[in-house]
Amino acid sequence: MSHEGIRIVSEQEARDGNVADPELPIDATIPQKVRVLKTEGTGVEIDWKDGHKSAWSFTWLRNACPCATCHEERDRTGRALGEGKPKTEVQKALAIYEAPIRPVEVTPAGKYALKFKWSDGHQTGIYSWTYLRRVCQCPICKG
Repeated sequence: MSHEGIRIVSEQEARDGNVADPELPIDATIPQKVRVLKTEGTGVEIDWKDGHKSAWSFTWLRNACPCATCHEERDRTGRALGEGKPKTEVQKALAIYEAPIRPVEVTPAGKYALKFKWSDGHQTGIYSWTYLRRVCQCPICKG
């Protein structure tokens, strides 16, 4: 059961979630420099206070939206974080150009996150610094 931005989990899921997400050092979740490359259409780059650098494409970020609706849809369909929705047979047969999803607007959410308004109309996900650091796509973090 969920509502936009709120995800209700069982006690067991809450326990399992805490085990999977160990505490990060404070410097690991404080951005030193944030670049949203909206004009270039490429993505977001963050230099963290601890010296680490992270980068994500806009497509990956949209497919990894942390809102409850997107999270539940990924769980239901078995898609991995950042993985796009599979094309239907009709979409495969009628190969029509689809413009990549891009942010129409990017705004800070307080001092703790970024909020995107996407070209597909979606806008409920709040990408916290902690979330972004946890889903870093660099070889070190993915390995």
